[in-house]
Amino acid sequence: MINISEQRRGTHPNGKAIFVYTLQNKPGTIVHITNYGAIIMAIKIKKSDNTYNDIVLGFEEPAQYWNAAYLANYPYYGAAIGRYGNRIDKASIQIDDKTYPLNSHNPGFQLHGGVEGFDKKVWERIDGRADELILQYISPDGEEGFPGELTVQIRFKLNDENELSYAYHATTDQPTAVNLTHHSYFNLNNGEGNIHNHLLKVNASQYLEQDDNYCTTGKAIAVEGTRNNFKDFRKTGDIENPEEGIDISFPLDETGLNQVAAEAMVEGQDIKLQVFTTEPLVHLYNSRWSPAITGKNGTPYAAFSGFCFETQKHPNAIRITSFPNTILRPGEVYQTKTVYKFITPDI
Repeated sequence: MINISEQRRGTHPNGKAIFVYTLQNKPGTIVHITNYGAIIMAIKIKKSDNTYNDIVLGFEEPAQYWNAAYLANYPYYGAAIGRYGNRIDKASIQIDDKTYPLNSHNPGFQLHGGVEGFDKKVWERIDGRADELILQYISPDGEEGFPGELTVQIRFKLNDENELSYAYHATTDQPTAVNLTHHSYFNLNNGEGNIHNHLLKVNASQYLEQDDNYCTTGKAIAVEGTRNNFKDFRKTGDIENPEEGIDISFPLDETGLNQVAAEAMVEGQDIKLQVFTTEPLVHLYNSRWSPAITGKNGTPYAAFSGFCFETQKHPNAIRITSFPNTILRPGEVYQTKTVYKFITPDI
């Protein structure tokens, strides 16, 4: 039986109430999620000695996520990403022969939905099934430059098989661009130290070429013989020139909730993370540009403190016709689902 509890944790500067929701399953896994940014604040895996391994980076209080010092060099810890994940080249889109300039902090591209994406919004809890947490945000027409009012729900569910899933559901009243993802930073060693000893695997034979702004160009390159080959488990610290970091999109060889998209393990911890998704791509980022900052329990975070498996459609697809469609139209329903499975000796 899954238990979901709610706790009021202050007020956002915009006057809206902030909550932290706690999901707990029979094996003892505990997940903390806040309605600010639909952020996963913690995933605590219960160990055999009754201590916990909290495997995602973040903070203890929601207000720390909108702290000015954190936002000044912002890594999007644990947040929902929208309307459009990753980069859109030229910070503009074209839909049905009409061009829409997009808001951006960056010259030449928009990142993760613009200046104030879904990661900085206060979401509303919606009634639903007792075993899932449903958060909703209604994005108004023109927000960050995107056309149409977009109604988005994200459904979080934790089961007794130690699977945490999030499922997106969105509808629009005008044709618009949508490519949603989630941005948890994993560190399977209780969030401590760097991830150079983590073994990562991505079920992909190709990766997407990027320009100098890290915008995809439309070209796919075979991973064989490159530093981006994660077809088999590989330590992030063993790649060629590890200080360059990894910020690469991998189109999956196989997709669907019965196929493992990506996996991670770490020496010294009895846990494996597996990712399953309906989406066609995993973007792997090993936090090369993350700031030095103090996280949960006084833990110092810096570059290479965590990694992201961002499931989505191809970045910049709205500008590349050979990539999957990311235009949502009235009457259509946008739906995706991603599952994180936590494998321990008892599961």
